[in-house]
Amino acid sequence: MPAIPAHFRAAVLMLGSTVLFALMVVAIRLASATLHTFEIAFFRNFFGLLAAAPLILRHGPGFLKTTQFPRYLFRCVIGICSMLAGFWAIGHLPLAQAVSLSYSTPLFVTLAAAAMLNERVRARRWTAVVLGFVGVLVIVRPGTAEFTADAMIAVLAAVMSALVAIQIKQLSQTEPADRIVIYTTLLWVPMSLLPALAVWEWPQGITWVWVVAAGVLGTGGHMLWTRALKLGEVSALTPISFMQLPVVALFGWLLFDETLDAWTLAGAGIIFGANAYIAHREAVLSRRAASEAPSAAAKPGE
Repeated sequence: MPAIPAHFRAAVLMLGSTVLFALMVVAIRLASATLHTFEIAFFRNFFGLLAAAPLILRHGPGFLKTTQFPRYLFRCVIGICSMLAGFWAIGHLPLAQAVSLSYSTPLFVTLAAAAMLNERVRARRWTAVVLGFVGVLVIVRPGTAEFTADAMIAVLAAVMSALVAIQIKQLSQTEPADRIVIYTTLLWVPMSLLPALAVWEWPQGITWVWVVAAGVLGTGGHMLWTRALKLGEVSALTPISFMQLPVVALFGWLLFDETLDAWTLAGAGIIFGANAYIAHREAVLSRRAASEAPSAAAKPGE
């Protein structure tokens, strides 16, 4: 689709990824009623690998040849820790709260991009990051009876998810998106099996539907996410994940009789505003750099 601008394609891919991940969250919550979240993580990866099998068959074994295996291994270790923490939060917190805390990922992405990708972050964006963390505090409410370890596990998942996004961005500079997806699913299966064995019991009845759905939706979302990050800037695309909130809030209300409390809604709004400003500044700076590049290139020949 060469006629469509890359940033628009990246946004559409990220939106599709966000919807699939939101539905995956609902499937995880449904499965967690009868199954430990560590097992759900394993089955999500196992069935996700089956969903990715057509990629392996299409490209063939030779496609897996790479010089970046240590980086894949490091990225997958961080990713599986993020997944286990995130699945735990989904199973033990109201859906809207778990997803709202995941919105802090773009804040940590900005920090990590400055430290690991040498992206220049100016004072106004740092201010937005600080305000975003205020939103996190509004949701978790430290020092009150509502503050729980489960909420902090959700924040930990967001931190590690940001590191995963940076690793994918770095890998995508030299590695094709399909190879990233295949290696991730291949490595996540044995990595997630180890903690699952400690709490193992076989799924029963309709729980099989939920774990299969989690695997298929998760792999589909991952495929779209990886392609989006290859086309666009990390810090500009991740705020699109806020579209998860209306989807999971709707299902949380319909299926689990959950409602959005005022603190969660206020905190999510603050985080959303902070990330929207960060995304806006990224777009402005990207356009400015693109407009200045031709004039800078013309100077040596003048």
